[in-house]
Amino acid sequence: MSNLDKNRQAKNVVITELKEKMSRAKSVVLIDACGLTVEQDTVLRTSLRKAGGVDYKVYKNSMINFAVECTDFEGLRPYLAGPTAVAFSYEDATAAASQVSTQIKTMPLLEFKASVIEGVVYDAEGTKVIADIPSRDVLISRLLGSFKSPMASFARVINAIAEKDPSEAAPVAESAPEAAAPVAEAPAEEAPAPAVEEAPAAEAPVAEEAPVEETPAEETPAE
Repeated sequence: MSNLDKNRQAKNVVITELKEKMSRAKSVVLIDACGLTVEQDTVLRTSLRKAGGVDYKVYKNSMINFAVECTDFEGLRPYLAGPTAVAFSYEDATAAASQVSTQIKTMPLLEFKASVIEGVVYDAEGTKVIADIPSRDVLISRLLGSFKSPMASFARVINAIAEKDPSEAAPVAESAPEAAAPVAEAPAEEAPAPAVEEAPAAEAPVAEEAPVEETPAEETPAE
């Protein structure tokens, strides 16, 4: 195999590798890291590795140019000038940009070149803006934190109910019939109802007329 064939084969391997990574990536960030010292480069790689779901590697622009052809990352072609390092984010789309932005604060020579984040192309300035957006994990953590106090109070109430001695509830159950006793006696309050039926007793004067009619009966001996 000639050297030309070997070089072509080696290039194909790199291009295939790039295409495979891009097919899984939610974002691709191009970085100019040529001014970093070995120590700084190590710190940058370590921070990206710890971010989780981020892959970082230096590639030749010609290889990147071939790899992005007819893909969602084709918009990166105008920015392929000078040394280029590529950071791929597979889980959180802003993870790589966020980590690089953090390192830029202590590494002035580290610069963004461009990025494609969830299908949108950003230049260096646009990438800086995106990098400042909190990651998904941070947003979720803040959201859960806002619910922490109410949830903790609710959990304490639930635990108190669950841990309560069932025997303590017995007196309440026994007192229930006593509370119901007045309801059972309620019919006694209807006693005034018979008073309505006694109304005919007011006709007693009819009984007083009887003596008046019997007085003639005493005169019969006169005959």
